Amino acid sequence: MNAGQRPDPSRCPLCGESNRCALEIERETGQAQPACWCMGADFSAELLARVPEGQRRMACICARCAARDALQD
Repeated sequence: MNAGQRPDPSRCPLCGESNRCALEIERETGQAQPACWCMGADFSAELLARVPEGQRRMACICARCAARDALQD
């Protein structure tokens, strides 16, 4: 990502794959979505710290990265 460019909110800031964020899908499609899987997930401080500073609170971590992190704990 270039400096000054906003991160793609539909992509995981760690791996770049689709994060399947229900909130983003709803925003894009205008169709109501069930609560996002991440609303019930626990993200470790270590995982959150791996998100580049300029991308924090801009895009969701994907389920695969979250699961990989949980297996390492």
